[in-house]
Amino acid sequence: NFRQTGLLAQEANRVEGTDIVLKYAEPPDARQPPASQDWRLYVFKGAETLDTVPLWTRSCWLMGREGRVVDMRVEHPSASKQHAVIQFKYVTRTNEFGDKKSMVKPYLIDLDSANGTSLNGDRIPGSRYIEVKSGDVLRIGLSEREYVFMLPPKT
Repeated sequence: NFRQTGLLAQEANRVEGTDIVLKYAEPPDARQPPASQDWRLYVFKGAETLDTVPLWTRSCWLMGREGRVVDMRVEHPSASKQHAVIQFKYVTRTNEFGDKKSMVKPYLIDLDSANGTSLNGDRIPGSRYIEVKSGDVLRIGLSEREYVFMLPPKT
């Protein structure tokens, strides 16, 4: 049997000093957004604003219940320990005239969580990057909290 066991990758993703194995590793096209794209994540519970997270300060945000490894802790019991990731990626798009435009864009990926991740009310598939736009609303598991992505308009 010469199939891959995944043990080497598991050992490489182990958090030093713990028995925790990270479910996610950043892709090669991961980039921190430029200063001109000051993405923010507003956390709401009902009409109350609980927090504002400056997403532009990092290229990757791990969300979940495992406080020792996540970047954004989600307290709800329906959230997985490592639930979802907000990842900024460098992408190049070609228009119909052959012109190329490169930019850093935010994406969301569910880490095959038990209770899922919703974007704008629709459950997203696990282990697939979904592009996020300004004004999109994220929900983790069965939590009542809503996370709203915002890119302030250019002045």
